[in-house]
Amino acid sequence: MRATDCTPANASIRAPSDAASVRNQRKVLCVFPGYTPSFGTFEYAYPIKGRVFAFMPPQGILVVAAYLPRTWDVRFVDENIRPAKDSEFAWADAVFVSGMHIQRRQILDINERAHRFGKPTALGGPSVSGCPDYYPDFDYLHIGELGDATDRLIALLDRDVSRPAHQIRCETTDRKLLSEFPIPAYDLAKLDRYFLGSVQFSSGCPYRCEFCDIPALYGRNPRLKSPQQVTAEIDSMLEHGNLGSVYFVDDNFIGNRRAARELVAHLIEWQKARGYPIEFACEATLNIAKYPELLAMMREALFCTIFCGIETPEVDALHAMAKDHNTTMPILEAIRVLNSFGMEVVSGIILGLDTDTPETPARILDFIDRSQIPMLTINLLQALPRTPLWDRLASEGRLNEDPSRESNVEFLLPYGDVVAAWRHCIAEAYRPDALYRRYAHNVEHTYPNRLKPPASPARASWVNVRKGIRVMANLVLRVGLLADYRDIFWRMAAPLVREGRIEDVIRVGLVAHHLITFARKAAEGAHNASFYSSNDRRLAM
Repeated sequence: MRATDCTPANASIRAPSDAASVRNQRKVLCVFPGYTPSFGTFEYAYPIKGRVFAFMPPQGILVVAAYLPRTWDVRFVDENIRPAKDSEFAWADAVFVSGMHIQRRQILDINERAHRFGKPTALGGPSVSGCPDYYPDFDYLHIGELGDATDRLIALLDRDVSRPAHQIRCETTDRKLLSEFPIPAYDLAKLDRYFLGSVQFSSGCPYRCEFCDIPALYGRNPRLKSPQQVTAEIDSMLEHGNLGSVYFVDDNFIGNRRAARELVAHLIEWQKARGYPIEFACEATLNIAKYPELLAMMREALFCTIFCGIETPEVDALHAMAKDHNTTMPILEAIRVLNSFGMEVVSGIILGLDTDTPETPARILDFIDRSQIPMLTINLLQALPRTPLWDRLASEGRLNEDPSRESNVEFLLPYGDVVAAWRHCIAEAYRPDALYRRYAHNVEHTYPNRLKPPASPARASWVNVRKGIRVMANLVLRVGLLADYRDIFWRMAAPLVREGRIEDVIRVGLVAHHLITFARKAAEGAHNASFYSSNDRRLAM
């Protein structure tokens, strides 16, 4: 399908000044595509938690759903929970889709299903914004963030909901301030079906890591929501279901440290006023360990987990990928600092770097043992469009888009050796005894450093108690009785149960079961070696 521009100069209609300036009633079906299973989406923990089918509610498409005109009828389907029905496609005047590169195959499938019913399709989100040429058959492409392109798309659909003769690209040139974003349409989502909640505070990252597409997509000067806006979103989330944990999906929580301090100060007061109903997690660069005052505030706000893209313990590799900020203090020291404030570290690790040697897997496993990090998302290097890595490898002729491969990178080491190293690392890292040994360290040295929230109706509600009983019963059955590593589980769990630390038993048992199960299946070849791999493997519970 040939594309035409949707810029103000070429548009035959004026964009509305706001999303409510429409004349016609429309029905919009927003569909979020399924994910390929990965370490970080916890599929194997869902049966234990019960009634959970997906990881986090998708922020982007729910924001767009909330931004659409109030007079329009909007429905939302997350295909991680269930497929969109034929009757829903038939009902809609238009179908909106959003997603990442990892969801490309599923995105294309949604487009095909919508077209069977003759419905126009519009695609937005990071994948199409990074590489619009991936999606030649969509009717409308929304490239960039919420802004003037969104208003133009709404105006086009307000005028005509028949499929256009040629693809129309709407590209944002004037994006909305984050402070103008609406609260995501949580009323359309079944929040009790998700593993944890999500919220966005900032967009963009000041660093320029070689493999990362965030600066190209969202800029290097982080744009921000107000603290009051963030807590209003969390209040809305709680109104539609308390998930217990909320993850800040910011690419770097401390991209603007002063703004982060202001937010955390506000979160402290919000938690105190509401009885600490939830705990927080975030993503941040490892140099957050250099700011103990901020960490102390985060502890008081009940931040319990930080994902840090450590990537590799090899310093030369960090310099080569332009991640020098991970070398400003020794990595193990930084991890100990974070643990001292009660924050468990989750780490990203990459294999297949140009600097890797045959000794790299052994160094990674040694680092895992010494760091005592329980969960590490170990991936093969993947080159994403609009990254310095993509540009460099393209110039070197080292991009390989063979869909049967685990990575689109032509490694300097033999491909088979790199994949075998990945399988070896995950098999060793997630042996039940090794994983539970690292968790035991955190149970003893990290969890006791956390703030102990006061007893409150928000925390000890009958809904939460009932949920805890259900999860603990499922955990005892599936892990404590049926798992082949049940003896290892009980060596950790029994003392904690005697101490009344049931939440810690659940915290460890849930995630450990997923990691052990996923790693075993991945080592057998049932899962991809990269979160961004194009291999089409389906989840087998």
